[in-house]
Amino acid sequence: MRTADSGFSASGLRRLHEVLARHVDSGKIPGLVALVSRGGETHVETIGSMRHDGGPPMSRDTIFRMASTSKPVSIAAAMVLLDECRLRLDDPVEPWLPELADRQVLKRIDGPLDDTVPARRPITVRDVLTSTFGLGMDMTALGTPIMGAVFAQGLTPNLPEPMPDPDEWMRRLGTLPLMHQPGERWQYQLSSDLVGVLVARVTGQSFETFLRERIFDPLGMKDTGFHVPGNRIDRLPTLYAPDPQTGEFTVWDDAEGGRWAQPPAFQGGGGGLVSTVDDYHAYFRMLLNGGIHGNERILSRPAVELMTTNRLTPEQQAPRTAMARDNVHISFGQGQHGGWGFGMAVRTYRGDYASVGQFGWDGGSGTSTYADPEKQLTGILLTQVGATVPNSTWAFHDFWTTVYQALDD
Repeated sequence: MRTADSGFSASGLRRLHEVLARHVDSGKIPGLVALVSRGGETHVETIGSMRHDGGPPMSRDTIFRMASTSKPVSIAAAMVLLDECRLRLDDPVEPWLPELADRQVLKRIDGPLDDTVPARRPITVRDVLTSTFGLGMDMTALGTPIMGAVFAQGLTPNLPEPMPDPDEWMRRLGTLPLMHQPGERWQYQLSSDLVGVLVARVTGQSFETFLRERIFDPLGMKDTGFHVPGNRIDRLPTLYAPDPQTGEFTVWDDAEGGRWAQPPAFQGGGGGLVSTVDDYHAYFRMLLNGGIHGNERILSRPAVELMTTNRLTPEQQAPRTAMARDNVHISFGQGQHGGWGFGMAVRTYRGDYASVGQFGWDGGSGTSTYADPEKQLTGILLTQVGATVPNSTWAFHDFWTTVYQALDD
């Protein structure tokens, strides 16, 4: 039996529900919202509650902290500027980001911060959009002076102190040497936050204002932004970072009075968005449609193709390959995609049930968002259980397995 006009089997969707319910029933995930769509058919699951000790049930309009699944959405602002020739891929970023002029580069990634050589060339827009500008999170370099300096300067989210305003963030970033030469290596996170600063400086608007005018409002993403207004705060669940040793639920962020209860000083493109399954569905469907939503073009087809296909050489993405191959026990199996486009992962080989060409990303707050051009499929799984333990990541894996096994063609 298959559901009418969808390409999903009814038995497959039942299994999807049963598998997700099993994760909630285990007590490891308080609640979740999931959406799968194909063609004209959309299927939504809402299971469990907004707190581990009960509370209101999860609902279709529950607002989630999207964490790193912000990256595939926030990058669209830069693509608008490329479409309008307000940015060019191989232009240096110095006119807008003078703090990144005349960079020094570490001789060794684990060396002292003053043991450097001059950068071989300026940082370009392409370097920022592909996460290869030379500085970022490197899980294989924890404990080195440069990673200690990144943390000490407060350049990453989820530290005890919120990130400073964009100008101060840029000033601090500009005090550090690069870890690699511009364009040499893919590195995580900092590029995605840098995109937001670049967009704001090019447009003269705040990053959120530009995103709202050009992406969120045209797509009807009414619940997406960098904070949750007071009249919607009851729709924001508690975010947990369970203790890695005991699994005990520890509150990472409360709704009332938490980090997302007021506008942040820094609108982080790398992990600052809140949203709903329907808002994200609208965005990923737009990408599947080649940049069109309804009768309105949001992005050009070439812009979408650049974002959603691999942009990196094997040498550039050596750190991602190493993470997928050598650190699966730490990453709980994430990173097994192959490639990286602009702001998102791209599957370049068949490593599991997903098709080659699938694009999207996962978030450390327990969120997973991907689209598959070959199957014309979108899937979104939202929890609020952080990746300090593997439970939300295991739920991602099972979600995607059951989504693909539910296809009936």
